[in-house]
Amino acid sequence: MNRLFLYTSYNRLGRDADETDAEEIINMAGKASLADQQKQVQENIHTQLKTLCKGMDEILLPDTTSINESPESTLQRNTALSRSGLGLAVGRMSPPNKRPECIFSTDVPDTKPLKRTELSQRLKNYMGYTLELKPSQILHQEAGQGLFIDGQADVGAVIALYPGIIYSPAHYRYIPGYPRVDIHNPYLITRYDGTVINAQPWGPGGETREVWDVSSVTRRSGSTPIMQGNDKGPDRIWKMLSKPLQVTRVVSGGEVLERRNPLALAHFANHPAKGTVPNVMLCPYDFPLSEKDMRTYIPNVAFGSGEEVKMKRFGGFWFKSWGSSNGEADDVCVMKTLVLVATRALSDEEVLLNYRLSNSKRRPLWYAPVDEEEDRRRWS
Repeated sequence: MNRLFLYTSYNRLGRDADETDAEEIINMAGKASLADQQKQVQENIHTQLKTLCKGMDEILLPDTTSINESPESTLQRNTALSRSGLGLAVGRMSPPNKRPECIFSTDVPDTKPLKRTELSQRLKNYMGYTLELKPSQILHQEAGQGLFIDGQADVGAVIALYPGIIYSPAHYRYIPGYPRVDIHNPYLITRYDGTVINAQPWGPGGETREVWDVSSVTRRSGSTPIMQGNDKGPDRIWKMLSKPLQVTRVVSGGEVLERRNPLALAHFANHPAKGTVPNVMLCPYDFPLSEKDMRTYIPNVAFGSGEEVKMKRFGGFWFKSWGSSNGEADDVCVMKTLVLVATRALSDEEVLLNYRLSNSKRRPLWYAPVDEEEDRRRWS
């Protein structure tokens, strides 16, 4: 979180930031509490995504003019808007909106009939970069398609969004293939809070804006459990506790999502080869559902009714927490997502993410740990 605070705060100041600004941010990072750093990172990420969504609207909506600005003019405009300083420095942290209604209309608005490739190019003109898929430069058979940045992005920039269906710990048993969910699905990722995102149904995106319905996507993905081992002792107990649940009366309604979103490709980022280092890092982002104008560009839908169930973890299992919450309640209805943030300036290169695979299980032959100590902290 400290690194994300440094990177995204520096990025928010824009390319006019100098050494003095960097020193001020470092000084702030040393004084700010973890909670304050988390709030600032959320605000920094949200500001960037708001700019992305505004650009997508200007490109796609019929009643606006397409944008073909240079990256320099876009950066100058963003800098002018944000140069007033960081929220922690001047006390301008925006107060959270009160909990809104989390149900949205599923009417699909008209958009310009742009192909995804054309939309991607126009977004590059607006932001200075876009993403593309092509054969990975990593030399192992399982590398497959790689994620590449087309253009230039500064340190701290949001490079990609992780798309797909979001499962809270309360809904793990609905993940297709449960409990061996990862055997045939390499596109699962977990946040520190236990939230799992399944990007497999999203794939490479689509060519239109459409209603994305969780129940239909789940049925297409399949939900047949994969069980192994005998039925004696611990294996029998595990199978009883791990019995998958049927998808009935727990899925939320459909959401209108822009399947052409050129940045909704974070799940294609590869792990760096041995001797190389990652150039992006994961950042948890809690998208406030009160931001209805942005919703269609956030490539996720939540599995479940939308109500958060508090869970506690015991070993490999999550259980409902029946204790008192001390009267505390979330004021903002959010969707728990992930984005990739640049850890240095990027230019026309492959996007590489440290997978930080668990060291308690057999790792693939191609996996070369970036930092064993970091992996141990992640899985301790």
